[in-house]
Amino acid sequence: MKIVHIITRLILGGAQENTLITCKLLAERGHDVTLITGPAIGPEGELFNQTENQKYKVITIDKLIRAICPLADSISYRQIKKHLKDLQPDIVHTHSAKAGILGRFAGYSLKGKWGENLPAVVHTIHGLAFHPYQSWWLNKFYIAIEKIAAKRTDSFITVADAMTTQATDVGIGSVEKFVTAYSAIEEDDFLQPIEDQRKKEFRKKYGIADDATVLVSIARLFMLKGHEYIIASAKELSKKFENAVWLFVGDGNLSSHLKQQVRELGLADKIRFAGLLPPSQIPLAIHSSDILVHCSLREGLARTLPQAMLCGKPAVSFDVDGAREVVNENTGRLIEPKNIEQLTNACAELIENGELREKLGRAGRESVTEKFAPDTMVDTIEAVYEKLLERK
Repeated sequence: MKIVHIITRLILGGAQENTLITCKLLAERGHDVTLITGPAIGPEGELFNQTENQKYKVITIDKLIRAICPLADSISYRQIKKHLKDLQPDIVHTHSAKAGILGRFAGYSLKGKWGENLPAVVHTIHGLAFHPYQSWWLNKFYIAIEKIAAKRTDSFITVADAMTTQATDVGIGSVEKFVTAYSAIEEDDFLQPIEDQRKKEFRKKYGIADDATVLVSIARLFMLKGHEYIIASAKELSKKFENAVWLFVGDGNLSSHLKQQVRELGLADKIRFAGLLPPSQIPLAIHSSDILVHCSLREGLARTLPQAMLCGKPAVSFDVDGAREVVNENTGRLIEPKNIEQLTNACAELIENGELREKLGRAGRESVTEKFAPDTMVDTIEAVYEKLLERK
């Protein structure tokens, strides 16, 4: 098959890692794959280096940016459409909000130009643009746009069943067009044990004692990622557990604000900021920790949850979106969003019970290993493509 993937930007993020794994495996399976993307602008870090020496082609559109900008968006749309005309793909597969809209409109506009009702248009929902934490009129706008784009979409792939439910509940697409493909993880790096010496060196780098119980959070330092709830719980827990240390991995526009908040609360010796780590260092960060804490208020299905489980670590997560599809009483603790008391109690239970951490970690690893394997995801995606092409 000739396949074009379109994503807004290759920053550090789950949607981007998912897309790169998909492109890589599809190309290795013999398909003709091209990835269209915008520049990786922002403090979150970029993944362009992962496209080097791959079997798929990459096209960069300079005006393809995350923010809504009518002039830049119209230029990007025309350029996407021109590239699709030149490439004549069987499948146009879009990711993320901006590229998802522009790419689907461009792909749909070319249907029938070089084949019987081709290209087929597929969109992956990694997360939804509408959510309870923004104004009703903005949600209404995003839903209206997505409904229009849905009419130009032959199939949807979601990273969690929760995304299918949320989309169809507001009238975006019909249930029969949706398929869930859990976002793949390069599992070997997480499953492979790491030498104690490397873990000691990692801890030493951030001033963490060998015998400390480390609660790690891997997320952009950004609004709605919930670091303020972790800090609030750390304030209470640090009074009871002298050995507990929190490690924030990530960067973003709230970095200075969060660091200042930690200093003002007198928690500078308890909460460490690792900043951005390359993806290759994430397994080491998790293996060097004891508990994964994730308090994002909106997330399709946070990759850090199954990543922690692959490392044999229990996860504490707010019960949002697809989190409950991996976190349960057997693999960690699922708690009510924004509930600092529940967060504090869940973390306390795991801090003081090492045997429980090990038990939950083992169960978590068993539950996610096959579900989040790259081949599992790409088998599902490939089957969606084949079904669409058979139909057309």
